[in-house]
Amino acid sequence: MSRQSFTLTEAQKAEVETLAAVLTAEQVADYFGIARRTFYDMMKRDDEIAARYKKGKAKAIGVIAQGLINKARGGDTTSMIFFLKTQAGWRETSQIEHLIPEAADEPGESGLEKLRARLQVIAACMVSPDARDAANVGGQSALLLEAEVGPCSRQD
Repeated sequence: MSRQSFTLTEAQKAEVETLAAVLTAEQVADYFGIARRTFYDMMKRDDEIAARYKKGKAKAIGVIAQGLINKARGGDTTSMIFFLKTQAGWRETSQIEHLIPEAADEPGESGLEKLRARLQVIAACMVSPDARDAANVGGQSALLLEAEVGPCSRQD
């Protein structure tokens, strides 16, 4: 025994266009109390339902887009950026360069050696404040290194 297919009345078909402006196809199906698959099947077999759904979506998109364009034309920077990213292919990129100078500021000390010393100070800070105060890093106390390369954040 085959199931009888669900159909929409003319009033319900008109309602699809209004609902599509604010609801997804799944939500429209829920509104009518039918399975989502049923609503998709209805749109496949009834061109009028599919056309009304698409028209409702297009109208809503048009209204929102017009508001966005008006705000962008009015000088709203956020609207301008959003429009350009979505419609003109703009994108934000950032390039971070990490440079460790090979030339030593002081004889025998490279940027890499400074970085290692700084990391050792941070490691000493993480052990405990007492260990930090007494830490000996490469023949220097952590306190002296901290003074040279900057303090690490610690909670006393």
